[in-house]
Amino acid sequence: MQIWVDADACPRVIKDMLYRAAGRRQVMLTLVANNPLTVPHSPFIKTIEVAAGFDVADKEIVNQIDGGDLVITADIPLAAAVIGKGGHALNPRGTFYTEENIHDKLAVRNLMDELRSSGEMTGGPAAFGPKEKQAFANRLDSFLTRHNT
Repeated sequence: MQIWVDADACPRVIKDMLYRAAGRRQVMLTLVANNPLTVPHSPFIKTIEVAAGFDVADKEIVNQIDGGDLVITADIPLAAAVIGKGGHALNPRGTFYTEENIHDKLAVRNLMDELRSSGEMTGGPAAFGPKEKQAFANRLDSFLTRHNT
């Protein structure tokens, strides 16, 4: 099992938690982005820089993961593809995407896209704060305890 990060949009505080978890749990952490990343020196952390373009990082992650891997992403279509390959997907806000909820999340995402493209004001996500940071930390720790033995 290893952890993959859709790193371009992942909050810095979440990446910092993942760096510490990778070292502490000795689990491989791979960050995929279309920009160069600066990460701590560790045998458990690596980066993959992909070309700029729509969904290039997402496709790289889907091509590389194995069943059982964990992907950190807020991208719902990427999460759906990860689940389809037998992986696990965790949102930086601490919510797991699952076979049970991914279809509803995709439907809501598509509806919001339609509303935005029609000019409706839908607003963005709520601010990322301590509550979300703690929820992510709890879910990550619980997952690693169950899957990284």
